Amino acid sequence: MMLPLVFDLRDRDVLVLGMGRIGAHKARQLLEAGARVHVITEHCLVDPPEGLASLQLRPYAPGDLEGMWFVVSATANAAVNDHVVAEATERRVFYNVVDDLERCAFYFAALHRQGDVIVAVSSSGASPSLAQWTRDRIARTLPTGLDKVATALRAERDSLHAAGESTERDWSARVRYNLEVLTDGPSCCALDCRLDAAPSLRS
Repeated sequence: MMLPLVFDLRDRDVLVLGMGRIGAHKARQLLEAGARVHVITEHCLVDPPEGLASLQLRPYAPGDLEGMWFVVSATANAAVNDHVVAEATERRVFYNVVDDLERCAFYFAALHRQGDVIVAVSSSGASPSLAQWTRDRIARTLPTGLDKVATALRAERDSLHAAGESTERDWSARVRYNLEVLTDGPSCCALDCRLDAAPSLRS
């Protein structure tokens, strides 16, 4: 059983082993999340993405995981993967061996982003294509502007914190109101939930 989590990887060191098509894709995903991405590879089969923290053209060696939060092994070398998993387990580093479900402590989800709003879908490694199909199906039902809603609600929560008030309250009315006034496209609210006036933040 997998537990979906959202990690803050900004300025955290992660390692990608191998620089083929998949390794480059994983490196780009991690770079987009703000991670400091280090790559170790014997050969660059594709152009490495821009923004890498380091790129070393050599084989993996024990000790390469020191200081890393994540490691992705895209070497297609079973012997190397065995050593990577062993070191990662010893160091308590989360590891992902590409296309090897039994040697993954985490999976990459199929993502749909609107600013701070992230929809993540996983098939627990069973079928990335299914996860992507499900992600796309969900994304088509969502309105545009969810990023604005998240920004507005964050500001409202911040104002309550600044006033020394708790944010542990029923936010459903505020969420519905902001969805109605800030989004376009498919409505997330049933007709009987539409509001004629802004509900009070402190109601």
